[in-house]
Amino acid sequence: MNLKILLPTEVLIDQPVTKIIAEAENGSFCLLPKHVDFVSALLPGILTFVDEQGCEKFIGLGGGILTKTDSEVRVSTIYAVRGEDLGTLRQKVMEQFEILNERERLVRTAIATLEADILRHFVKQEVSGDV
Repeated sequence: MNLKILLPTEVLIDQPVTKIIAEAENGSFCLLPKHVDFVSALLPGILTFVDEQGCEKFIGLGGGILTKTDSEVRVSTIYAVRGEDLGTLRQKVMEQFEILNERERLVRTAIATLEADILRHFVKQEVSGDV
């Protein structure tokens, strides 16, 4: 099988694999090369795959959609982080959460500033009698 993990801005993985394990709302599942065609909504969590050399690899996903058609397995997701082992993956996910938290804080600050500016504008217009 060939596994492709697609993000909005890049292809994170495009490689042959022998096994894929993921989690959907109704539980975990395993895909092997002769598995029937399949579609599933993935939960946020860990997608595990085994490459052709027999090495187990891990991807942290923020949810997504998995489709298997013939020997092609595609996962479309907004967020994914690759780790060679679970410890590395955990560290990378924590780093990404810190970055996302900082971005969220900056966005909230920008929105609060914008809201305050709009209110000041309305108050100014009301005082001058333009409203």
